[in-house]
Amino acid sequence: MRFNNTEYDVIVVGGGHAGSEAAAASANLGAKTLLITMSLQTIAQMSCNPAMGGIAKGQIVREIDALGGYSAIITDKTAIQFKMLNKSKGPAMWSPRAQSDRFRFSEEWRYQLESLNNLDLYQDSVNGLLFENDQVTGVQTTLGLKINAKAVIITAGTFLNGKIHIGKKTFGGGRAGESSSTGITEDLVKIGFEAGRMKTGTPPRVDARSLDFKLMVEQPGDKNPLKFSYSNETKPLTKQLSCYMTYTSLDVHDILREGFSDSPMFTGRIQGVGPRYCPSIEDKIDRFATKERHQLFIEPEGWRTYEYYVNGFSTSLPDHVQEKALRSIPGFKDVKIIRYGYAIEYDFFPPTQLKHSLETKRIENLYFAGQINGTTGYEEAGAQGLMAGINAVLKIYKKEPFILKRDEAYIGVLIDDLVTKGTDEPYRMFTSRAEYRTLLRQDNADLRLTPKSYAIGLASKERMDRVLEKQEKTDLFINFLKKTSIKPDEVNPILKSKNSATVNQSMKMFKIAARPQLDFDDIKKFPGVTQFILENGIDTEIMEQTDIHVKYSGYINKEKNNADKLNRLENIIIPENFDYQKIKSISFEAREKLTKIQPRTISQASRISGVSPSDISVLLVYMGR
Repeated sequence: MRFNNTEYDVIVVGGGHAGSEAAAASANLGAKTLLITMSLQTIAQMSCNPAMGGIAKGQIVREIDALGGYSAIITDKTAIQFKMLNKSKGPAMWSPRAQSDRFRFSEEWRYQLESLNNLDLYQDSVNGLLFENDQVTGVQTTLGLKINAKAVIITAGTFLNGKIHIGKKTFGGGRAGESSSTGITEDLVKIGFEAGRMKTGTPPRVDARSLDFKLMVEQPGDKNPLKFSYSNETKPLTKQLSCYMTYTSLDVHDILREGFSDSPMFTGRIQGVGPRYCPSIEDKIDRFATKERHQLFIEPEGWRTYEYYVNGFSTSLPDHVQEKALRSIPGFKDVKIIRYGYAIEYDFFPPTQLKHSLETKRIENLYFAGQINGTTGYEEAGAQGLMAGINAVLKIYKKEPFILKRDEAYIGVLIDDLVTKGTDEPYRMFTSRAEYRTLLRQDNADLRLTPKSYAIGLASKERMDRVLEKQEKTDLFINFLKKTSIKPDEVNPILKSKNSATVNQSMKMFKIAARPQLDFDDIKKFPGVTQFILENGIDTEIMEQTDIHVKYSGYINKEKNNADKLNRLENIIIPENFDYQKIKSISFEAREKLTKIQPRTISQASRISGVSPSDISVLLVYMGR
């Protein structure tokens, strides 16, 4: 039986963050697309905490937006709080984060997807894949429907053979209240894919009416909140909800230890590896036994609900232990639990089995994105989904894949790390993973990526025009500061007020503005600056760009030079299916790793664990360089 009497260009399996971005990108690039999900009521569900962004993750959301994805727009439309993290540090570390209304977030994604041409939605579960001559040709559903497609993107999240654990209780499921997905893993393993198990956890949700917030520390949003999206489609928040902070204690830790004998993590019932950087509360107590307390953030789940999320208390301990421990936390004496915390174990496929386009090496036109690749986080999933959707369509149109380099985007770092290095624990993005983080700031994602997206037909002309205007006005302002001098009597009062050394001769404004003690409010006091701003329509965003360039241009130029050197190796392409076994002068380990991963370039080969600089030198000689 043929589904709806049609054949699709792209089928996306799974309607989470990766699947939603993949389906949207595919449809917006003109491909006839089908998104199959087990529940149309939980599109892009925030299964864990109701927030987007954070350290490095906020940069990824901005990059998705710059490329023409929707995560930032949906976040802005449903936000209940906004914060720019790390403002006390340099701009490379600034990271936007927003709390979202969990219910409205999923609802807005559903509306967004329904508004797109070329996209069909269908509720069913995929339990098999269709292959022909090492190519994927479609999917099979639990209803027995066989649906054909030129490309298939698997974004199954935690649903592949998902298993939920609460104390001694174990049951199948991909999320609380939702069944797991079977059949896909089995089909892939049968044709030679390597699979593994990972785990993640979620904390209890509680009734805010039963909490005493006076015993906690209020965590309000920014006084002048910004927003995620670069587009004019959204506006910053005018009102916000607060989060709250409290702490565990030694008494809480002792109570939690009572349940360790029933913990699936400690008894070995969970085989999967959990996220090192977002551990369960029992893992924290076990690994950091000398710590007397751990922070907990109590986060609202929406404007009109009393359900709150206990961030930092992920657990799979028995329900009675969870309740007893929570009641010993300040502000939680009379807590009412709405949902108990649980751990979930699921299948993943080591991402070294993928090309940088996220197409599998073994099966043509089959793409993996999201937690199936061993990552954790909505932002990482959305980024992979977007890139998989783009590349699936480009492959169908017989165009070159769209691949971002490490100096171009955090998304480039994410995918390169996964494909080149693999992961044996849930991968989470940090600024420390990016060697060019001064270039990859949250404020310039549009300048870096929108021109690339516009060139492949995804970013709109309106987006591109905004980027060109931003760059033009930033350059104009920088040139004004470089060319305009300021006299000692005009600038010294400002310098004295900031405890900065005074000057005894006229200097260019650019040089004075570069001083770290001066902020942009000080620069606006320079003669003629305010008038220039008004006459040229310089907004806050352009002022920020100018200020960053003035103060950090030396660092930025240094990183650009380093990136240019590395990109010389990035431009040396290694032929597909190159036979490394014939080069006996490189190490046995290097030959094994290179054969398995099949890097596209010499630069990618140099980042593989076990491949030494001398191995790279031999490869360069062999490639005729």
